[in-house]
Amino acid sequence: MTLPIFSASDDPGPSFADLLRRVRVTDPLPDGNHDLTITHGTTVLGVRYADGVVMAGDRRATSGNLISHKTMEKVFPADRYSGVAIAGAAGPAIEMVKLFQLQLEHYEKVEGTVLSLEGKANQLSGMVRSNLPAAMQGLAVVPLFGGFDQRRDVGRLFQYDVTGGRYEETDYVSSGSGSLHASTVVKLGFHPDLSRAAAIDLVVNALYRAAEEDSATGGPDLVRGIFPIVATITAEGYQQVDDAELRSCVETIVAGGASA
Repeated sequence: MTLPIFSASDDPGPSFADLLRRVRVTDPLPDGNHDLTITHGTTVLGVRYADGVVMAGDRRATSGNLISHKTMEKVFPADRYSGVAIAGAAGPAIEMVKLFQLQLEHYEKVEGTVLSLEGKANQLSGMVRSNLPAAMQGLAVVPLFGGFDQRRDVGRLFQYDVTGGRYEETDYVSSGSGSLHASTVVKLGFHPDLSRAAAIDLVVNALYRAAEEDSATGGPDLVRGIFPIVATITAEGYQQVDDAELRSCVETIVAGGASA
């Protein structure tokens, strides 16, 4: 095949796709007129309470206006004393969590000690920053990170932006499409001395109310037994709250809403 030659006045420009079209290769590459089906996680949040932090996320994943999954997990243990909640493009986010878990485990094996909570937050910041080129193409990942700082004996929460900017929040934090509604509920019900039970009730209620206002956020389903993923991180480590406890919490919220 002979390579095409263009005069200076007939330069096809820097676009490889346009070049292929000029030499009659029809629609060679997707452009801005093509919609890629990307699965997105939606609403996650974290709240500090008396013993540490609680992290939670709804279970719905969406692709545009379609519900892709009803039982997606968005809250994961990073190691024994920290966790990650993901929002944004689901595929890259889950891969980022897996790599983050591996890096923390590798550091502990090589160094013989656990990375500080601050160091873990910085490590995740670098991973989010490295995803920036993909974020510019619509594959943004915006996680939340939380854990129990054994050196300070306190729970801590961090949020990020797509450039890898890391920001510590003293009380609560949220991310995703329903974050505005969820954080409003948390703001109204938060105080620093929340008990474990009160903190769990608060985050479940926040996700429940967010689902009422945001179609991308999935509410609890008592019929199918689908409840948010909720985990506490304290001096005892990362512990996921079981569905039986969440069911009781949801039933109380639903009964209260019905009687209002």
